[in-house]
Amino acid sequence: MKRLLTVFLALVMLLACAGCGGGEKKAEEPAPAPAKSEQKSDGAVGALMPIGLNEEGYKRWTENIAEVEGQPAGYVAPQKVVFFNNMNEMIMALKAKQIERFAAPGRVGAYIVKHNDDLKLIDNNLKPILGYSMAMQEKSSAQIEEINKAISAMKDDGTLDKLIKENITELAGGDPVAADIPKIDGAETLKVAVTGDMPALDVILPDGKPAGFNVAFLGELGKRINKNFELVSVEAGARGAALSSGQVDVLFWVLGTYDQDGKALPYPLDELKGVAVSIPYMMDNRVGITLK
Repeated sequence: MKRLLTVFLALVMLLACAGCGGGEKKAEEPAPAPAKSEQKSDGAVGALMPIGLNEEGYKRWTENIAEVEGQPAGYVAPQKVVFFNNMNEMIMALKAKQIERFAAPGRVGAYIVKHNDDLKLIDNNLKPILGYSMAMQEKSSAQIEEINKAISAMKDDGTLDKLIKENITELAGGDPVAADIPKIDGAETLKVAVTGDMPALDVILPDGKPAGFNVAFLGELGKRINKNFELVSVEAGARGAALSSGQVDVLFWVLGTYDQDGKALPYPLDELKGVAVSIPYMMDNRVGITLK
């Protein structure tokens, strides 16, 4: 399935924010539910910077989603949003009490609180559901369709469930181990942006080596589509430019426009063009993160 977004869109990890895209009928099991706590309505909320959506647009979108999907009891749509270029900046702002909370994918949130004793999870299962996909320039839409077929096959034969178990569930928030992506003689090489901004999916270890679920996923995907993948370290805020300039061929993309059954929801960026996005290879819930 192909989705079109702007050619300058980065890997929009739209945690409290969004992206656009379609889904399949059934989502993967979300991360374990954390305990809920009361949210305050007067504090600023952090969000990773999306392209094409400002503070007012973000507020409108969250209010619309709350109406369409409903939210956990006590949920308050944000009155003030502070945008950040990467996850580390947002975590530091939370600790400095510049924001009251921010949202993250459930699996990423579990990793963050595991590694930060002063943070906690709140409000499990914020809407909408997130889908992890891959994005390329629109001219590579045929390649995206090939990736879609491989993702579907990996779901059907249980490979994706196995990779999730080995690289996320069984780690229980621990650090992933770096692994090499197998090389195929004579195969085309696609450059993939990695930022270390989505642990434990996209992680850069202290020695500079990429690790995490996405690396294991690429190793399996490469075998199925007969492609080599070269990992290119890119600053989180420069991902869109890296894709549009040809520095990289592929981005990991988190799309926040799915309902509980994996059905696509409307989003303001749907009409923008330039990027082809794959079907999701994994679904996740959204959680809030705040200070203890």
